[in-house]
Amino acid sequence: MNTTSAAGQSLYVGLDIGSLSCEAVVLDEAGRMLAYEVRPTGARTRATAQEVLDAVLAQVGASRDALNALVATGYGRNQVPGDDVKTVTEITCHARGIRHLFPAVRLLLDVGGQDSKAIRLTDSGQVADFAMNDKCAAGTGRFFEVMARALEVNLHDLGSLALTATGRLSISHVCTVFAESEVVGMLADGQPVADIAAALCYSAAERAVTLISRVGMSEPFALSGGVAKNAGFVAALADLLGVQPLVPDEPQIVGALGAALLGLERAHGSNSDL
Repeated sequence: MNTTSAAGQSLYVGLDIGSLSCEAVVLDEAGRMLAYEVRPTGARTRATAQEVLDAVLAQVGASRDALNALVATGYGRNQVPGDDVKTVTEITCHARGIRHLFPAVRLLLDVGGQDSKAIRLTDSGQVADFAMNDKCAAGTGRFFEVMARALEVNLHDLGSLALTATGRLSISHVCTVFAESEVVGMLADGQPVADIAAALCYSAAERAVTLISRVGMSEPFALSGGVAKNAGFVAALADLLGVQPLVPDEPQIVGALGAALLGLERAHGSNSDL
């Protein structure tokens, strides 16, 4: 993204430390996004958290000492080094971030690297209810990574490939391990790769619909997380729900954006979530 010099400005940073990726967002006093950074988490969560923070500050030419607030969220939020870090749950941060991007939204589905969450919001943007699928990676980013390898296609191409399908196959297993075996069998039977890719997208979308049903469908409806970049998944979900979801330009940074906004609001005395 285009970055802006932060010399002399009050700055607010949000970090979202996920299982597969880390995101950071820098806001100015007016709530404008100056820069963001997305990096793989890897095996060293604490080190990566520091690296993504350093990288996003370097983009705007600022030091950590210049920050008015630093808020961390995600499963690794307690791994961010420093006494100046405030932590907030990812449910709260995702809700705040998506409402900033889409003020009218009433439901958010966040599909991340290894978990999914459905968050239903009130008219005022508060969390009314939420449900998480954090016991199984089926239908998440990890699921699509495994399937892309099985199909021998680039992960980023799997969704667009699914949109070219001419037949309709189905995946009977929801478990990633068994679904991979099923895909291998389909390939051995000569099934078109595009048709298999579409079946995988529908399988993930069906799991998402089940998760949404636990909190109740509400519109407008938005997506976040890395899987929101998968056009095949988005199309399958829209088909199953009969609703076209709103998708941010960069769906991976919604949690980090929400964290930064909460820091800004807290500094102005307008939020008590910290």
